[in-house]
This record gives sequence, C-alpha cells and structure tokens, in this order.
Amino acid sequence: MVRIVHGEDMYEAVLFASSGTGAVEAVLSSVVPRDKSVLIINNGAYGKRMQQICDGYGISHIDYNITWGDPVNSKKLENILERHKKEISHIAFIHHETTVGILNDITAISAIARKFGVETIVDAMSSFAGIQINIKRSDIHYLIASTNKCIQAMAGLSFVICKQESLEKSKEIKPRNFYFNLYQNYVFFAQKHEMQFTPPVQIFYALRQAINEYFLETGPGREQRYSEMYEVLEKGLRELGFHYLVEKKYHSKILTAIIEPDSNNYSFTKMHDYLDQRGYTIYPGKGAKQNTFRLANMGAITKDDITGFLSSLKGYLIVNDIKLSPVKQTV
Repeated sequence: MVRIVHGEDMYEAVLFASSGTGAVEAVLSSVVPRDKSVLIINNGAYGKRMQQICDGYGISHIDYNITWGDPVNSKKLENILERHKKEISHIAFIHHETTVGILNDITAISAIARKFGVETIVDAMSSFAGIQINIKRSDIHYLIASTNKCIQAMAGLSFVICKQESLEKSKEIKPRNFYFNLYQNYVFFAQKHEMQFTPPVQIFYALRQAINEYFLETGPGREQRYSEMYEVLEKGLRELGFHYLVEKKYHSKILTAIIEPDSNNYSFTKMHDYLDQRGYTIYPGKGAKQNTFRLANMGAITKDDITGFLSSLKGYLIVNDIKLSPVKQTV
C-alpha cells in the first residue's frame, strides 16, 4: 500500500476494519493536539464530514468553507493560516471531492502547509491508486483511503499511510477513543503482526489480489486507462448536450458531476432506472450549487463500457423526447 504512493522507508500503513470515514475519524481524533486546531477545507460533503467528526469529539477546527463546486483559492487559504498560525497544527482536505468531481491541488495545498509549518491530512479516498500521488514529494503526513475505490477491491477496509516521524509524535496525545486510536493500532500491528481487532479476512484476500493487479497494470497504466475512459465520456456527454458543474481544468477524470437537463420530460429517477435496466448504475447529485447527477469511470472497466453507457444514455433522451444542444469544447 505504501509503495503505491512511493512512501517506502518513511511511511507506515495502518489499517482499520471500517468504511473510509472510520480512517478519517481515526486521524482527526488521534493527531490533533488538544490545545491546537485543524484547518479544514470544505468544498464538498466530505470536507463537511471532517468538520462533523471534529464537532463530535470537541476538536477545535477552523473552517475554510467554499461553495460546493468551486476550487480552493490559495491566497484565501494563506490568509486564514496567517491569521491563525499560532492555533493551527494541521490542515485537512479532500484530494478528490466526489460530491462535485473536483480535484483539489494536493501539491499546491501541501506547499502552503509547509510554508506555515503545519502538517497535512489528505483524504485520498477516491484518488488513491487512480491518480498517481508521490507522498514524499508532496510532504503529506497522513494520507487516508479505502479499499473499494480505485484500488478496485471490496468495501470494508480503510487505511492511513502515515509519516513515521509524525505518527511517533502522536503518541504524546492523550487518546480520545479506543478502537480508532491511530498510534495504538500501529504499535499493536508492528509488535504482533496482526490487527488489534477482528480483521475482515475475506476482504484482505480481495485487497491482496487487487494490489497484485495494480502492479501488473502499473500506476501510470491505470491512470492512463481512467483518463482515456474519461475523455470518451467527456466528449460523448458534450456531444449529447450535457453541461458540467466544475470547470474542465479542475476535473478529476475519475468522477464527473453533470448539471441536470432543464426539461419537463427529465426525471433523475426515471433516467437511473432506464440505465439500470441496461446494466449501468449512476449516482444522484449531493448538495452542490446546482442540481446534478454524477458519473464515475473507476473500477475494472474499459472504454467499451463507456461507449455502451453513452449509447444507452442517448436512448433515454430520445425515448423521453429530451432535446439538448451540443456543447462547444472548453479548456
């Protein structure tokens, strides 16, 4: 797992039997000192979830709230850090915010964090193994993900890839919980070579196979496959007349938020069911600045799957007499 993000010799992976949210909770509750605050960037539901976790534990947090669908403004981020530099010990953000399909600039944000001497907590839930990350070069202290996204395994395991030096420092913080204490889980595994609590064995087998398949495909190979599927999807949607919530330059090329058609004949539920009957599952929007639905091109799929999906989507538009105007390509 550490090799996937090029963290050999400096990082350790700590695993939990939980959804990805469990690992986010583990980090936030384990590494933020009781007399400090974490700066949380919120431009989607998962940034907001970090804030909710901190509220649950009484962890002090300073929020940079952005309209869902808009990118991070580096200058505003620096201004917040400058105003609160004595309080903030960590900055936490989502790499790929799947609420809206926006890709936050992991290198730029980490560089700002380094400038102010704060540690970085990165939720890479849906970018790990799909978008290449160099955890050393970006100087990320805690990178969080789960096994059911781009690593292409099964749901039920989450993990944190931790900088060893930072992880060791966290042992000085009085534990806020038991099951999700990051350092204690790490020490138990290091000493006994097994998880501290009951492991989901079958999911570990699936993960082992998924890791094998990742290295056979290679990191650049997987990113290229995802990118090629995205290009087919983006071009096809544009030709059908769909519009995007996020500017193309901020697209993750893994998940895309599409603005719902302005037509009396349109119904997300009916479109979902029409596509589901033909073997394709899509996802509704979630709290963005405009009503959207979302399309993901992650997993063990190919360009042929995307082409088939676009054909079915076109069929839905024709059957329901929904007329959209083709969109000109933008950069």
